[in-house]
Amino acid sequence: MLGQLLTELYGSLNLEPQTARMLVPITLIVIAALLTGFKIFDNIAKVAGAGTLVPITGFSNAITSPAIEFKSEGFVLGVGAKMFSIAGPVILYGVVASVVYGIIYWVTTLF
Repeated sequence: MLGQLLTELYGSLNLEPQTARMLVPITLIVIAALLTGFKIFDNIAKVAGAGTLVPITGFSNAITSPAIEFKSEGFVLGVGAKMFSIAGPVILYGVVASVVYGIIYWVTTLF
């Protein structure tokens, strides 16, 4: 619902439909990161449950939470190293799966 509301809002600003649709996920990522930083996201998750696990906002929360938690260890060994501790396997699986699917698509379109 929030995504549709943002699409309508950006559309009312006389933006091209493609640009408005592109800005929606960016806005959702920023909102989720800010809510995580202000420790509000977890409270919303307790009430909304799986509604907060929408991949884009859940992923933003998964990246932001460890970064905030380990910031006392420094930017490189704390934030940089721990930020992808939860999301790293997801990123790796996504990249590997897209390569495999791309190869399968390429092979099937040759014939």
